[in-house]
Amino acid sequence: MAAPANSYILKLSCPDQPGIVNAVSAALLECGANIVDSAQFGDRRTAQFFMRTHFQLLASDATYDDLCAKFEPLAQRWGMQWQIGDASHKPRVLLMVSKFGHCLNDLLFRYRTGQLNIEIPAIVSNHKDFYQLAASYNIPYHHFPLLKATPESKAAQEAKIWDVIQDQAIDLVVLARYMQVLSADMCEKLAGRAINIHHSFLPSFKGAGPYQQAYDRGVKLIGATAHYVTTDLDEGPIIEQAVERVDHAMDPDDLTMIGRDVECVALSRAVKWHLEHRVIINGHRTVVFR
Repeated sequence: MAAPANSYILKLSCPDQPGIVNAVSAALLECGANIVDSAQFGDRRTAQFFMRTHFQLLASDATYDDLCAKFEPLAQRWGMQWQIGDASHKPRVLLMVSKFGHCLNDLLFRYRTGQLNIEIPAIVSNHKDFYQLAASYNIPYHHFPLLKATPESKAAQEAKIWDVIQDQAIDLVVLARYMQVLSADMCEKLAGRAINIHHSFLPSFKGAGPYQQAYDRGVKLIGATAHYVTTDLDEGPIIEQAVERVDHAMDPDDLTMIGRDVECVALSRAVKWHLEHRVIINGHRTVVFR
C-alpha cells in the first residue's frame, strides 16, 4: 500500500547515549511532524544506537529540503549517520538474472500484484532466456552477453549495465540469480543498494551442483541467504535467511525445488525490507526493523 503524501522514514545510527529518542521526537515535533511508528535498538557490544521512525509532516507547505536542513544540526550534535527517505516514493528497481528464473518470476509476480510497491524499468541478463517473460510484463529486457569473461569484456559489459542504472535512475539492483561476479568497482558504486541471493547450507557447499552435494552429505536443512553485495563474494551483510527441513526420502531434484522456493522467500523479504527503509548496516551485520 502506498504511503500518504508527506510521509517520511528517518533511519539513523550513532553512539548510544541517553536522550536520543527524546531529542529526535522533539526535533520532529518542531518540524510539524506526527510520528506514525518508531523502533530502536541499542547494540551493547558496539555501543551503537539504531532507530527507524516513520512520520508524517502535517504542514502541507513543508518540503523535504526544509526537513533535512532542520535535522542536520541535531545529527551533527549527536554524531549521527542518518537518512530520510520519502515513504511515498515508489523505488525503481533493476532486476538482473542469468539462466535460473525462479527469483525473477517471483519478484515480477509480487510487483504485478502490488506486494512490492516498486517500479521495474528494466531487466538485465547475460542470456536471452527470459526475454518473453519480461515482455509479458512490458518491461524492457537488456541482453548483455559475456561470451568470454576477461577483464576487458567484463568491464565493457558492466559499463553497459551502469549506463542502464544511470539512465533509469535505479534505486536498487537485485541480483535475482545473476551468475556473474561483479567487479570491485561495480560493488563500490552499488554499496548499500545491491542485494544478492545465494544458497546457504549447514554445512556449506560451494561450486557446481550444490544441491547434489547437499544430497550426498545427507543434510537435514537447506536454506538461502539474501545479503548486500560487497567485494567479498557472498559475504556481504546478511539481510534475511530462510531454511526448510528436508529428509532422507528426498532426491537432489526435490532439494533443488525446495531450495528455489526458499531462495524466492528470502530474497523477496530482503528486497521489501530494504525498500521500506527497515535495514541499517551495522559493520558486517545488519539491524532489520521488521
